[in-house]
Amino acid sequence: MSEPPGIEELQNIANKMRLDVIEMTTAAGSGHPGGSLSAADLMAVLYFRVLHHAPDQPEMPDRDRFVLSKGHTAPVLYAALAESGYFPKEELLTLRKLGSRLQGHPARGHLPGIEVSTGSLGQGLSMACGIALAGKMDSKDYYTYCLLGDGELQEGQNWEAAMFAHHRGLNHLIAFVDRNRLQISGNTEEVMSMDPLPEKWHAFGWNVIIIDGHNIRQILEACAKAKESRKNPTVIIMNTVKGKGVSFMENNPDFHGRACNPDEYQAAVAELKAVIR
Repeated sequence: MSEPPGIEELQNIANKMRLDVIEMTTAAGSGHPGGSLSAADLMAVLYFRVLHHAPDQPEMPDRDRFVLSKGHTAPVLYAALAESGYFPKEELLTLRKLGSRLQGHPARGHLPGIEVSTGSLGQGLSMACGIALAGKMDSKDYYTYCLLGDGELQEGQNWEAAMFAHHRGLNHLIAFVDRNRLQISGNTEEVMSMDPLPEKWHAFGWNVIIIDGHNIRQILEACAKAKESRKNPTVIIMNTVKGKGVSFMENNPDFHGRACNPDEYQAAVAELKAVIR
């Protein structure tokens, strides 16, 4: 059995996934690269170090579950699944094409490794609560992980789910907030301010951990710390940069839902290949 990848290798995997995101969204001519790039470091850590899962047994009963609540960033989930062996990487280039298993948003039943269909923002945490509650009722040890966008937290259903999770003592539920502070309409704090965000989660009874979402070591440590909880759910607020890894895409809301044009594609690929071993 091979050793789990270390921090440098996890960073390398994250950058490979960023390249996958650029290639597949450009081939599709559409998609959501910005928020996919900001979550790549987390996804590398989850799929290569944290999740208990088996690509050759996607329905393994005791597997950990992952819910991508911000379903529009499906490209980074598909990249994680392909890089970890759920399906051939060549299939990534079929993203959003007619007949492809890689829908614009994750769709359960189309592709192995997809736990729930998501894309209607604000609903993923509720579904994750249901999965976590089922595990608790069945005395299972699996963890349920849920990735939320920060703009998505403007949806009230998230806070109903947060209240429910604390009330039911779902300590095997771990949520992540991709706090890149940009949504399709611009800066999240200008659209509808969420600060002070940590205090809001605290008020709903959650353990709160704040990290640099691009620091692999901090992500690993936060995931380990979250598992120490014996009573409450945990949220890990990750301070991130939208479009991380491609200089002209970083902090640029234009790339929330737009693929690269040919010149941008060449520039993005060159930047990413320069840092991939």
